[in-house]
Amino acid sequence: MFAGVEGARRKTEIWVVLPVFNEEARVARLIVHIDEALRDADLPYRIVLVDDGSRDRTRSIVLDCATRYPIRLLVHETNLGLGATLRDGLVAAADAAGDRDIIVTMDADDTHAPGLILRMVRMISEGHDVVIASRYLEGSRVVGVPLLRRALSRGGSWLFRVLFPIQGVKDYTCGYRAYRAAVVRDAIKRYGGAFLDQEGFQCMVDILLKLRRMHLIFGEAPIILRYDYKEGGSKMNVSRTVVDTLALIWRRRLGR
Repeated sequence: MFAGVEGARRKTEIWVVLPVFNEEARVARLIVHIDEALRDADLPYRIVLVDDGSRDRTRSIVLDCATRYPIRLLVHETNLGLGATLRDGLVAAADAAGDRDIIVTMDADDTHAPGLILRMVRMISEGHDVVIASRYLEGSRVVGVPLLRRALSRGGSWLFRVLFPIQGVKDYTCGYRAYRAAVVRDAIKRYGGAFLDQEGFQCMVDILLKLRRMHLIFGEAPIILRYDYKEGGSKMNVSRTVVDTLALIWRRRLGR
């Protein structure tokens, strides 16, 4: 636990939630990049890192980093999937954060530039409740993503905007987001265990569909996605994700 955080806080604090699975090649560099971006901007921060049953050296690397950076490590002894991993990180961050704090979720493979956190934090200070790093805004760049993945992503974006329109949102699936901590806490209270009950990558869509009912102000910031920095293959099973997402759309359209 982060003892005494509330009593000592004077500034808005950034809570970075990192779901991790077998990221020994990149996780240490990402932590350094987060520290550089936020420390240079004089933004106090904490990292809540959830290791989802990694079978490589990820856990030992993170423990070593935790001697130098403000990291809380949560561990799943077996792989439970992105949904459960993100849920545990968000719950831990929401429990410890103050209402004025900001919770950021991002991928742990260093394809998301931590410097974008500064823009998302500014947008929240300007009045947004949720800010999404979007691939579909002017100024966005996507490097190294296979053509099929890009086509499926754009098709999904169009479908979500038609079936579940959210003002200010084009990118429903990117996991790089910033939330007011109070919003996450209110959503957990409102939905309980159902707030994050999707196991796979479709959980990112489901979070937005649930927040959509809370009359929040959403915004987006253009992202430079460096998929070419990714080492090893994607952990996403594309066909499984498409099927699971279509099933989710069907259930939500039926009000389930």
